[in-house]
Amino acid sequence: MLVCTPMELLGKSREELRAACTALGEPAYRGDQLYHALYAKRTFDLVQITNLPAAFRERFAAQTRITLPEIKQRFVSTDGSIRYLFALPAGEDKLSARLASVEAVFMPSEGRQTICISTQAGCAVDCQFCLTAQLGLIRNLTAGEILAQVLIPLEENKEHLAPQTNIVLMGQGEPLLNFDHVMAAVRIILDPEAIAISPKHVTLSTSGIVPGIEKLAEEPIRPKLAISLNASSDQQRDALMPINKKYSLGALINACKKYPLRNWEHLTFEYVLLGAANDSPDDARRVARLLAPLKSVKVNLIPWNPGELPYHEPSNESVEAFRRILTEKNIPAFVRYSRGRDVMAACGQLALKEVQTSGLTVLS
Repeated sequence: MLVCTPMELLGKSREELRAACTALGEPAYRGDQLYHALYAKRTFDLVQITNLPAAFRERFAAQTRITLPEIKQRFVSTDGSIRYLFALPAGEDKLSARLASVEAVFMPSEGRQTICISTQAGCAVDCQFCLTAQLGLIRNLTAGEILAQVLIPLEENKEHLAPQTNIVLMGQGEPLLNFDHVMAAVRIILDPEAIAISPKHVTLSTSGIVPGIEKLAEEPIRPKLAISLNASSDQQRDALMPINKKYSLGALINACKKYPLRNWEHLTFEYVLLGAANDSPDDARRVARLLAPLKSVKVNLIPWNPGELPYHEPSNESVEAFRRILTEKNIPAFVRYSRGRDVMAACGQLALKEVQTSGLTVLS
């Protein structure tokens, strides 16, 4: 006997939901109602979508599902950040057949909240200074699994949300190696009729996947782009970021030169400062020369966050000297200290850690 698997609704576009409704003999606008309920209202139970007829809800519920990841734990930082550890169910297709865990971080601050989300479980890029790299690539995330990392923190913290929400695709994984599912999620995040985050407040960070950058450039609706640079020469970047052996600094900068910027937009380069490894004045001068041919750029300097890796935090003096050299060379540079370091929620620390030091607030 043939058993039909219920269709997953979370992650479906407006057009896909409209098609699903018409396939059941319902008017297409029922799909619009579902789309609004899922993403704008964050309603995850069909029974509670009361503007849909009861008979429709009953029939649709029998053939579809809305699957949210299980929250295994919440780790609450002294700075108010929350690291979510999600357990993802196995799916039926090859993409999602493996069980996995993944992390997202909710960071409230004055006037806004920022949510850092993952696009893969683990990561294949193998940056040597990043704890996530030690996991290797477990699997890609579906569009629904990516969206859930935005929707769940927003719903859980809805009583205290600030007016502005920022989304950064900077958690586990390389977004441009899961391009189709990432962009399916991003379109829903950016849609004014769905999650409704402005493109000015959504940033995708890449380690420098040149074909992915070129593909993103062709997207009519897209987030801002950030490049994880972290080195001032090919030799140095080969050692710190092995992906550079495939996509060299020259190829990366050439792709950045061709990248079409909107009139309000700039390219962001992220540079993790590793004490006595890539934080010298000579490194700063090389970075300035590297970026000089590009228009409308800025550099975010990120002091390395501690982990069980053979690197050291940079001194305050070296951080300031690096920033000053870039600024004097007309490269805008800003120091960004990561949130949630005490709960392993900071940049480069997402490694599925479940056991932390004493004094940590852990919520089940």
